[in-house]
Amino acid sequence: MPDAVEKAWSDVVDTARRTVADGLVVGTSGNVSARVGELVVVTPTAVPYDRLRPRDLVAVDLEGRQVRGELRPTSELPLHLAVYGGTAARAIVHTHAPHATAVSTLVDELPPVHYVTAALGGPVRVAPYALYGTPELAASALAALADRTACILANHGTLAYGSSLDAAYDSTAQLEWMSRVWLLATASGSPRLLTPADLAAASARFTTYGQPRS
Repeated sequence: MPDAVEKAWSDVVDTARRTVADGLVVGTSGNVSARVGELVVVTPTAVPYDRLRPRDLVAVDLEGRQVRGELRPTSELPLHLAVYGGTAARAIVHTHAPHATAVSTLVDELPPVHYVTAALGGPVRVAPYALYGTPELAASALAALADRTACILANHGTLAYGSSLDAAYDSTAQLEWMSRVWLLATASGSPRLLTPADLAAASARFTTYGQPRS
């Protein structure tokens, strides 16, 4: 288990740095975590990701008690713990992605402008605004995630989870891309949207997408 925790820390830091490189966060905003058994490895609060080292590993139990590291965990720890407690998440990526955040100020749900909507479980909901780091935000996000793997936090950013950090990050990137597409389309007119039947067909097709498993 120690090796698994240390590997998760390395992957969490790499993913956090990727959010910066891809323009999904600025400075120390956003946070990333991964679940390893009954522990959650998570980025610390207010530390630039490029300064994190192996010895800076931060881990908490599922009740939020810190069991590894000296740095304080992210202020959004209640949000991460709520998602782990209420979903099948094994990894979480939270960002301040600009296009999705802009969408959150305009609508209560990102309209289905692309079939990738189906890969996230359906049209992505916007969770009502609540102050960061609070139980209210955690509850709001968890409700918006019902039958979904991603949501937008009103006037705040995005949250996506998955079976791995790669899966959570891919959902984050797809959500930001779809948000940008919708904003570009609405700037020119009224976008043509996909129907529930279109999304159901895409969802079914996704089950056979990709390389066969050996």
